[in-house]
Amino acid sequence: MAAVRCDLEDFAAEVFGAFARADQRRWGGVYLRGLLMSGGRKSVEPMAARLGEEANRQALAHFITNSPWDPAHVRARLAWRMQPVVKPAAFLVDDTGFLKDGHASACVARQYTGTVGKVTNCQAGVSLHLASDRASTAVNWRLFLPESWDPASPKADPAKVARRERCGIPTRTGHVEKWQLALDMIDETRSWGIEVPLTIADGGYGDTAAFRLGLEDRGLHYVVGISTTVTAHPEDARPHTPPYNGRGRPPVPAYPESARRVKELVIAAGRQAARPVQWREGSRPGTGRSGFKRMYSRFVALQIRPAGREIRKAVAGPELPTCWLLAEWPADQDEPVQFWLSNLPADTPLTTLVRLAKLRWRIEHDYREMKQALGLAHFEGRTWNGWHHHVTLVSAAHAFCTLQRMARSPKETAPA
Repeated sequence: MAAVRCDLEDFAAEVFGAFARADQRRWGGVYLRGLLMSGGRKSVEPMAARLGEEANRQALAHFITNSPWDPAHVRARLAWRMQPVVKPAAFLVDDTGFLKDGHASACVARQYTGTVGKVTNCQAGVSLHLASDRASTAVNWRLFLPESWDPASPKADPAKVARRERCGIPTRTGHVEKWQLALDMIDETRSWGIEVPLTIADGGYGDTAAFRLGLEDRGLHYVVGISTTVTAHPEDARPHTPPYNGRGRPPVPAYPESARRVKELVIAAGRQAARPVQWREGSRPGTGRSGFKRMYSRFVALQIRPAGREIRKAVAGPELPTCWLLAEWPADQDEPVQFWLSNLPADTPLTTLVRLAKLRWRIEHDYREMKQALGLAHFEGRTWNGWHHHVTLVSAAHAFCTLQRMARSPKETAPA
């Protein structure tokens, strides 16, 4: 820590310049140092002990849990600091779980989280990251509020609703789907002057047509994972108007055949449509230029017309718009194993589609670093503000680590 103290002080002064009071700037720097120091749990009490601030533990706890500072101001400064360094090619969107034993923390409920791959007692946080091939950093967060915490929901739990005030959940905050939280974060981040033309997300977001349409309404391209349940028509399908028999309403144009699942469309194209693509080098020893194994597989890319009620409502004419369907079909597999949709231009090269689809690994890398080294999931407070304060400062700590790593090895990317 001593070796980077000056760099850390300069970074903290820049990021915490949004704080109106000197004591907030001081405690912001203290908390940041606590997250970056080696040691065990990164909650207030053990960090205060390691920092020699045991006498001020209550002040540090107040700063992170109840102090009224707006985390959005810190996140905006963080985004401004990191954009020219990361040179983002995409916004990355995802969510991660914060496992809990009790039921008193804001928005905790039994819900599915990919962190453990099952339904469990946890909080869920949605995050937005700036990402390129060489680096990534989290710049925005939302704590997901389940329907059981929303007094306006028919699924409201009276016990959870009664805890809202104690947790400091804003009165007007209700249940909002994760994909909508993601769009809200994109809007906020763009309002800071951070313009990135592409969004990447996994199937939890890509399966939702409203999310994809929301990105298109904002003039953004996307490469999003999807499940095999998504349906579409082939590119050459055209709507047909049946002849009018003179009775009732005149028929309207419609596709003569039902939409098919995307997996069926790829299998119909055949294994021979798959092309080999190498998109980056990983962390295991191999024959790549840097001495690491090359990430390689086979992919099929087709132009298709996604179907569904929401898409039909959004289209002015009878013909559904085309987009890319990308599928990974390894040589040793009988069927394709992973799927993406993208509204990138029709002349986009296959290698570009694959590289962008696979860029999502960076968000998993960020989560792993923030959880294992920086205490992302160690916050023990129960308040809404406290959670948002903590994840914002963890993001700042992670950004500082990224800056230090890139300063030492500017041409290297972090390993997978």
